[in-house]
Amino acid sequence: MNRTAFAFVLAGAALALAAPARAQSVEDFYRGKTINILVGFSGGGGYDQYARLLGRHIGRHIPGNPAVTVQNMPGAGSLKATQNVYAVAPKDGLTLATISRGMLTEPLLSGANFDAAKLTWLGSITSETSVCATWKTSQVKTWDDMFVREFSLGGNALGDDTASFALIMRNVFGAKVKLVTGYPGGNDIDLAMERQEVQGRCGWSWSSVKATHPSWLPEKKFNTLFQMGLSKHPELPHTPLIMDLAKTDEDRAIFRLIFGRQVMAWPFLVPPGVPQDRVEALRTAFTATMHDKDFLADAAKAKFEIRSVTGVAIQELVQDIYTTPPAVVRKTVDLLQ
Repeated sequence: MNRTAFAFVLAGAALALAAPARAQSVEDFYRGKTINILVGFSGGGGYDQYARLLGRHIGRHIPGNPAVTVQNMPGAGSLKATQNVYAVAPKDGLTLATISRGMLTEPLLSGANFDAAKLTWLGSITSETSVCATWKTSQVKTWDDMFVREFSLGGNALGDDTASFALIMRNVFGAKVKLVTGYPGGNDIDLAMERQEVQGRCGWSWSSVKATHPSWLPEKKFNTLFQMGLSKHPELPHTPLIMDLAKTDEDRAIFRLIFGRQVMAWPFLVPPGVPQDRVEALRTAFTATMHDKDFLADAAKAKFEIRSVTGVAIQELVQDIYTTPPAVVRKTVDLLQ
């Protein structure tokens, strides 16, 4: 190679090194890929069914139209899945998860080893009101009955709504609750009620009641004792709301800490550290899916409620919850033992 040609080669190489590499677009990244949605509970329950509903539609709204699969990862009331997303799953935007809304306060209330404020929230399919209910054969059928007779409630694990809400009833109000934990998912608790292994359950999302057991309400298979949330569900105007039953300002602050998470009823999230352009694309896709006519038709067919909450709104809720005064947090921890 003569000197002139060699100089041209060197100049070309220098230009190639100096030119900035073209950033990979979100569409380029997701094209041909598969997104996996982790569900922190066993199959058949509300979290699982909402995840599968979302999985059937969200891929159309993500640039590059990736495939979407759903994987169940039950354990410790979804703590296993939460810790996986927080510390193990790749931070590339290919892993989504849905976990117990109770995981929002686990670092505050139990010292769980993750920071809820660092998780990246995509949104929730609906906000929620939960109920405490007993099977039709139980002698505990009303709010007043809970203070007369001992009765058993099934739960997933401490920290999950099914356990936390039952403990609040026992430790704040004095209800004669016997809590039985260890069920891997809500569907398992429902089966236990049918078999009369336990008499009922708390932290039972009203939308899940209608979606997973649509015949139970008209057939009067269960008794609705009271509802939990920051406001009453429009379909339950005559069922007592726990916020209205608070006796002191401290009780109200405790209830807001525990029941405020009902706003993010069925939350979806990605690990901390996912590139921001992919986060924005996923949040946009989530919101677009909530207004997709095929998604809404699919949800209506399954009798799923859709009252969606944005990821930004959930992120703000998380920040608000973590400003709760330490004294209220300590009292709440004591009540959840």
